[in-house]
Amino acid sequence: MHSLYFHIPFCERKCLYCDFYSIESQSSLDAFIDSLIAEMEFQQGGSEVGTVFFGGGTPSLLSPKTFERILAAIHAHWRIDPSAEITVETNPGTVDKEKLAAYRSLGVNRLSIGIQSFDQRELEFLSRIHDASQAIRCFEDARAVGFDNVSIDLMYSLPGQTLEQWRRSLTRGLRLQPDHLSLYGLIVEEGTPLFRLVAEGRVNPNGAEPEADLYQMTMQEMSAAGFHHYEVSSYARSGKECRHNLAYWHHLDYDGFGPSAHSFERHSGQGGRRWGNIANVSSYILRISERRRPIAFEEHLEPLALAREAVFLGLRSDGIHPKQLQAETGFDITAGQRAVIDGLLEQGLLESVDDCYRLTDKGYLLCDEIACRLMP
Repeated sequence: MHSLYFHIPFCERKCLYCDFYSIESQSSLDAFIDSLIAEMEFQQGGSEVGTVFFGGGTPSLLSPKTFERILAAIHAHWRIDPSAEITVETNPGTVDKEKLAAYRSLGVNRLSIGIQSFDQRELEFLSRIHDASQAIRCFEDARAVGFDNVSIDLMYSLPGQTLEQWRRSLTRGLRLQPDHLSLYGLIVEEGTPLFRLVAEGRVNPNGAEPEADLYQMTMQEMSAAGFHHYEVSSYARSGKECRHNLAYWHHLDYDGFGPSAHSFERHSGQGGRRWGNIANVSSYILRISERRRPIAFEEHLEPLALAREAVFLGLRSDGIHPKQLQAETGFDITAGQRAVIDGLLEQGLLESVDDCYRLTDKGYLLCDEIACRLMP
């Protein structure tokens, strides 16, 4: 099953922590949409599609008529599975009940709402355009128009944030009864306004120990609320895991469209290929107008490189399946890393369930370090 990703790079306001490619000016929006639709023609299409994801940026800035054009083009080039998951990332303050109802009528069946916090001071620090009441209204409107698969994003480990402050935000989010939560620790990414503020000493980020305490509390609260911790930052009710993200973590084929979007295809037993588009709207539009593919880079992954990625992605999500890993990459992790695996099992950082090695909650706290130790 194939997956499609569409990067919509427009925002009303750029958040100070965000390092995804996006711009505030929407003057090129119409030309961009024409180019996005034209880019689809460069792909062979034909594959059956199981997930479609609109990310950004702020895809919910697009009008229903624009989404209708894009979805019509998708259906013209691919076979969309009747049960396909079609997600739109949505920011409170950019949609109303009528707009959400139109999205739902077009076939969008999953929303990912970027709330980030219910605390007004935190929202202002993060440069969000909404307040808590708008976030709650957005969620309630989504339910009212028929969305039965709604995810919310929240952020923790903001500068100076206490356990109690984060618990209040998380509790308020859980009170909405979402189907899925993405709970991210704030990362200071190079090149962002936040990075500059930290470098100038105007913002003091949380240290590693306070962040670990916040993460540990998050895992405990989510488990008590009945959510499955299926990826390092993602929690879902049974059957509501994000199928699109699972496609990434399982190294399934996906095509990305729009500036900065990435694509991947796996070659059976021979590694794979990854490529990414240029991260500039103007250059993207120009390339498409010249009937040239807007690719910025391309890399071929040997089986060993694919095995290393599979170990890293597997640990971050639903675990490492040794037999599957060996069949796809030739790497036998149970033989090659036996001593490391035994040590991790003894320390309670790893568990073996149904022929699969998974991180425990304790192990998630050291996810990257454990991945380095296990990689071939």
